[in-house]
Amino acid sequence: MRSRIATCAALLGAATVTACSSSGEPEKIRVTVTQTVTAQPNPQGTLATAEDVLKMGTKKDINDLENDLHITVQALEYQQPYKGPQPGKPQGFQGGDTWATARVKVCNVQGIDVEVSQFPWSLSYEDGTSIEVTGSSGGDMPKPEFPMGKTVKPGRCAAGLIAFPVPSDSKPERLVYEPEGGELAEWSIG
Repeated sequence: MRSRIATCAALLGAATVTACSSSGEPEKIRVTVTQTVTAQPNPQGTLATAEDVLKMGTKKDINDLENDLHITVQALEYQQPYKGPQPGKPQGFQGGDTWATARVKVCNVQGIDVEVSQFPWSLSYEDGTSIEVTGSSGGDMPKPEFPMGKTVKPGRCAAGLIAFPVPSDSKPERLVYEPEGGELAEWSIG
């Protein structure tokens, strides 16, 4: 980079030309050399790179100083198919033919009260498809369930299982946490 700057400076010095005007005074003509640099497009765009995907069990700190929020989010385990007592088979409109579970934990480290839910969580597959939570809770869903609409005070946590209706013949790549207007976090599913 320094050699480019030195070369450009030398070209600019050589590009200053002296000419004569009609009044007999020498006239200086200044020539400016401009170098155009084109940035290479990022084929990944703003997609998460492999370095951005966390290992299962890793905590992710999320801080929103403007809103006085500091939480940790953690994906602890993914299980497909779920090996505990089986809820009824997923219904056709839910997609999938078996249940998988993610054991997750969200802690309110400090700041304001936080409301937690299963809805920010989803599964992401290699082909770009994703599976969202169904919103089903209670009844025969895997226990202990991660809460829906629970307030977590500073210094406290919420943890449990989130059930996903998945196809038994394929496994997702990542478990994704993406709250509305919040910071994204992803964990690799081995």
